[in-house]
Amino acid sequence: MAPQIPIKQQQTRTESCKLKIIIVGAGLAGLGSAISCALAGHEVHVLESTHEIREVGAGIQVLPNSSRVLQYWGLQEALEPHMTYPRVCNFLGWKGNAISSMDFHESESNYPGTWYRDFHRADLQQCLVRRAAELGVVVTCNARVVDVSVSEDGATATATVADGRQWTGDLVIGADGIFGKLTEGLLGRVDPPVKTGDLAYRLLLSTEEMLKDPDLAELVTDPQVNYWLGPDAHAVNYVLRGGELFNMVLLVPDDIPEESLASTIEGNVEEMCALFKDWDPRIPKLLKLCQSVQKWRLCIRFGDFDWTHPSGAFVMLGDAVHATLPYLASGAGMSFEDGAVLGECLSRLPNSPNTSKTSAEFLQAKKHALAVFQECRKQRTKMVVERGNIQQYLYHLHDGPEQQERDRKMQMVPTPEGEALAWRDPGLAPKLLGYDHIADVDAHWAESEA
Repeated sequence: MAPQIPIKQQQTRTESCKLKIIIVGAGLAGLGSAISCALAGHEVHVLESTHEIREVGAGIQVLPNSSRVLQYWGLQEALEPHMTYPRVCNFLGWKGNAISSMDFHESESNYPGTWYRDFHRADLQQCLVRRAAELGVVVTCNARVVDVSVSEDGATATATVADGRQWTGDLVIGADGIFGKLTEGLLGRVDPPVKTGDLAYRLLLSTEEMLKDPDLAELVTDPQVNYWLGPDAHAVNYVLRGGELFNMVLLVPDDIPEESLASTIEGNVEEMCALFKDWDPRIPKLLKLCQSVQKWRLCIRFGDFDWTHPSGAFVMLGDAVHATLPYLASGAGMSFEDGAVLGECLSRLPNSPNTSKTSAEFLQAKKHALAVFQECRKQRTKMVVERGNIQQYLYHLHDGPEQQERDRKMQMVPTPEGEALAWRDPGLAPKLLGYDHIADVDAHWAESEA
């Protein structure tokens, strides 16, 4: 399939206008920012705290808005071998009764050139790592950044790692995730993430045993995304790696001890099975195939403050400032969009041999670029965080009048605003899935200049 989204070609910049950019964190936000800033012609160095780049987690759903960004970065060909093509998204009651469904191909046709695909997170991340390397990005592992300090003149910032090593750049981008500490350094105060009252059991099953069971085989042979909605809980599953693996996420009330400092702990398989013993019989069958499981406490955060240091030498993005519940499958997408918007803004900086990045004009242009980045991203990510909280409520209704009304709305044609299958909500879907980061930057750039 030939990509219909134009591929961004790497800009050539004069040395005097080429920013030295330090990115803290090699998660999806950090790597996406690295690719985008390198495409804008800047010199990029990523500092990662772990010994190697290894993504935890399992499945990830890529929606049309994310696919647009990934194609723009030139990743279509590299990603194709790792894609699973889901046909339909089913919403079911917790007992297995069909509520409603959405055809993915029909939905993506509203956003030309884009697609819905499912990936193993590690495969997606490795494609990002390789693309970053192609563009000249340097990655240093085993470098846990503990502090970012801005120079007195505000022209540069220095990232200091735990062992004392330091890297200085014209711009430091903090992408250290929801539990990172750099946001607190930027603010000069404590700013912990907010617990949501939910946790996630995440498990990956081999499909070999599933294919032997007629009740489960169709879940593998006909790739679908399935959501079961029940009292205080819901379950999601879909196929990965072309049918080799089955990704399942169970969302339940958070019972991790309040005093626990860990956000991820070893789960108990029997305890997990007991929570779903009365659900659609396929779910207990699937859970019996599970040998071990971990559980993740689900937190959110929204940074209703300036994400950029007044100097223009330090900026935060990704989950560090706008972590959302995974109930819109949009956390990674927001991180990719952050990187895309930031790179687009930095591509518009002066680029002339007669201009220096240390000149007052250039420094002012850099501040302007970061202001436009923040203007583009704050309201949009706030919308996603808030809608994720609404999804939590809609997915976890107890049986009764509210649940019946939720189901009735999902069965209406066309469905009304605020319905639980958000990807076709007429108020949300065009904004969420039809997002074009270049058009967004264009609009805000002209507005801010005016």
